[in-house]
Amino acid sequence: MSAVTATLAAWARRTRTSFGPLVWLASRPATEAANDAADGLVYRLRHWPELPSAARTADVLRLLSVMSHRPVNRRWMIAHSRLEATRIDTLLQRLVARGEVEVIDPSHFPTQA
Repeated sequence: MSAVTATLAAWARRTRTSFGPLVWLASRPATEAANDAADGLVYRLRHWPELPSAARTADVLRLLSVMSHRPVNRRWMIAHSRLEATRIDTLLQRLVARGEVEVIDPSHFPTQA
């Protein structure tokens, strides 16, 4: 590895952004992803919702962005977003009631052998 590449790699590891915790999601172990799926219902955004101005915060928009790319469960939302559990529950209730979120029950899927 060249000195420039090593310097850039070290800088990237030290740099933090608001999306920092989301960058490495794809590299999680498969067992951790399987545990998340078994944790309960999974939510996936069907389309971008109209939100009241009070709900259009960076934390909510960041969570909706992730939900628009892949399904996530409530436990993941609490662990990886900066939102309180009550705020997540309120948001999910609103989105589900309006049909803007697809709710998936992974318990109906066969388990891998």
